[in-house]
Amino acid sequence: MKIELIGIELHGFHGVLEHERNEGQRFLFDVELEVGEAGSSDRIENAVDYRQVVACVREVSDGRAYRLLEALATALADALLGRFPVERVEVRVRKPEVVLEAPVELAAVSAVRTRM
Repeated sequence: MKIELIGIELHGFHGVLEHERNEGQRFLFDVELEVGEAGSSDRIENAVDYRQVVACVREVSDGRAYRLLEALATALADALLGRFPVERVEVRVRKPEVVLEAPVELAAVSAVRTRM
C-alpha cells in the first residue's frame, strides 16, 4: 500500500542566495510512503497518521536553513524513514520561485530511502 501527500506547502529559508535565507520563500513537498498493509485494519493506531507526516515535514524544514534542496530532501527522507514504520520513502522538494538566467517553472529534487 502506498500513501501520497502531494503539495505540502511551507515557507522556508532555504537557498544559497542571501535574500532566500533572509526573506524565505514557498516550498512544496511531495511525500510517498510504502506502508505495506498498515491501515488496512481501518484503525488509525495501526496506520501512518498523515498529520504526523506533515508535522515531520514541517519540523525538518523549520529545524534549520538548508543551502541545497538536495540536503533538505535527504534530511527529510531520513527523518521519515526513521520515524514511521514504512518500507520505502520518496520525498520530492519543489522550489517554485527559483530564479535562474533562463525562465524555469520550478526546481525540484527527489530523495529515496528504503528500509534494509
